[in-house]
Amino acid sequence: MSDVSVVILAGGMGTRLAEETSLRPKPMVEISGKPLLWHLMNIYSADGFDDFVLACGYKSEFIKEYFRSLYIHNSDLVIDVRNGSCDPVHSTAPPWRITIVDTGLQTMTGGRLLRLRNRMGNRTFMATYGDGLSDVDVNALLEFHRSHKRLATLTAVRPPARFGGLVLKDSRVCQFTEKSQLNEGWINGGFFVFEPGIFDYLYDDDTILERSPLERLAADGQLMAFRHTGFWQPMDTLREKQFLERLWESGNAPWKIW
Repeated sequence: MSDVSVVILAGGMGTRLAEETSLRPKPMVEISGKPLLWHLMNIYSADGFDDFVLACGYKSEFIKEYFRSLYIHNSDLVIDVRNGSCDPVHSTAPPWRITIVDTGLQTMTGGRLLRLRNRMGNRTFMATYGDGLSDVDVNALLEFHRSHKRLATLTAVRPPARFGGLVLKDSRVCQFTEKSQLNEGWINGGFFVFEPGIFDYLYDDDTILERSPLERLAADGQLMAFRHTGFWQPMDTLREKQFLERLWESGNAPWKIW
């Protein structure tokens, strides 16, 4: 197990996916029978990162109950009905150590991180959002972060291409072009690495990580970008959930690196 912990921001309400999130927190929305959070944690675990801190808020009880039962659900059981004993055997549960922290219902992304300051201590840690999947090489990301010795690294990705293009001459359609991410700009895809100095850029529960903190880090020369040209996909809408499910059921889900 690596000594670098992974913080997952799992407390938002996910209002754009209300079809699912009215019942459960967004990271617990299932992709083919498994919560998105399970898929996400497996990405890190495949690269040897098994210590997780889940910054929860909205409907956090769903997350607590799921992980409380995960060991039992992944084990054979010997049950003695005479005395009520229940002994798990032959477990296939993942080797994860999970700290679940209630960081408030209305707390913003930067505020959720700030509430973890004492838990993270004086050490490097990784962080990401609980609503997106990628085939990012987490070890390469961490190596890149350590090489430049700044306070923060974000993973820069191309936004998913949503539409094909048209080639026009005057008003005449000359050609259709395929969807492509190559012509899109870089955006923040999450998958961060932070030094503890990041907490000096966070103020209170209302701090939005993506605004003043990252902007100030950039202005101070303390923010670097790890370019990832592979798969990256958020799950903000029902359509994107269904897209991720089709990929998983095809047997060729790009994020399945374990």
